[in-house]
Amino acid sequence: MADADPAARRELRPSNELALRVGSALVLIPLAIGTAYVGGWPFAVFWGVAAIGVLWEWTTLVTGAGRRSVLAVGAAALVLAIGLTATYHLLAGVVALALGTFAAAALAPAERRIWVAGGVPYAGALGMAPVVLRSDGEHGFLAMVFLFAIVWATDIVAYFVGRSLGGPKLLPRVSPKKTWSGAFGGTLAAMVLTIAIARTLSLSGLLALTLLAVLLSVFAQIGDLFESFLKRKFGAKDSSQLIPGHGGLMDRLDGFVSAAVLAALIGLTRGGLEASGRGLLVW
Repeated sequence: MADADPAARRELRPSNELALRVGSALVLIPLAIGTAYVGGWPFAVFWGVAAIGVLWEWTTLVTGAGRRSVLAVGAAALVLAIGLTATYHLLAGVVALALGTFAAAALAPAERRIWVAGGVPYAGALGMAPVVLRSDGEHGFLAMVFLFAIVWATDIVAYFVGRSLGGPKLLPRVSPKKTWSGAFGGTLAAMVLTIAIARTLSLSGLLALTLLAVLLSVFAQIGDLFESFLKRKFGAKDSSQLIPGHGGLMDRLDGFVSAAVLAALIGLTRGGLEASGRGLLVW
C-alpha cells in the first residue's frame, strides 16, 4: 500500500504531539503533586532524580566528549546539596553545589568550561528550590501546589493562545513559535488562577499574590526562553527524548526552574527556611 500523502501526515503531527503531551502530563502531574503531599525524603528524592536527569541532559547537550567525569562529579554534588537542604542545612548545601560547579569546570573542555559548569547550579536550583519551599511543614504543600498551578497555567494557556491567535513573535531568533499573545495569555491565566485560589482558601493579600503570580509567570517564560536559547546555541531540537511529546526533562521543567528559584528566594526572605511556604503565600 502506498504511503499516505505527506501533507496529510504533516497535518496529523500537531494532534499526535498534543495527545502525547496530554498523556505524559497525566502521568507526571499526579506524581509531582503526590510526592509534594507526602513531603520529606520521597519528595527530596523525586526532585533529586529530576535534577540528575537535567544535569545529564545539559552535559550531553553542551559537553560532547568527556562528559562522564563531569556528570559524575556534578551528580555527587547534587546528591549532597539536596540532602543537606532536606535536613535544613541550606548554606552547606549551597557550598556543596558551588564546589561541584568548580570541579565540573576543571574537568570540562576549556572552550566550553563556563557552559559545562553552568549545568551544576542549574540542576541544583531545580532540586533545591522545591525542597526549600516544602520544608515548611504547615504551608509547604500549598506553596508547591500554588507554584505548580502558576507554571502549568502559564505554559498551557500560552501554548493554546499562541497557536490560536498568533501575532508578533516574542523572540523569533530564540524561539520562533512563541508569540506575545501567548505570553500575555499565559500571564493572565496565572493571575486569574491565583485570584481563584486565594478566594477559595481565604488567603489575604490578594493584590500582592496577584503581583506575585505575574512575577512567577514572567520568570517561568524567561526560563523557557533560556532553554530554547541553549538548544539553539548547541544545535538541538530537544534536550532528550525522555518524555513523549515533550522531549526531555529540561523541555518540561525549563519554566519551573526559574519560577521555583524566585519563589524559594521570596519564601526564604520573608519566612526563613522553616516557614518559606508561609513567606511565599501569606501577605
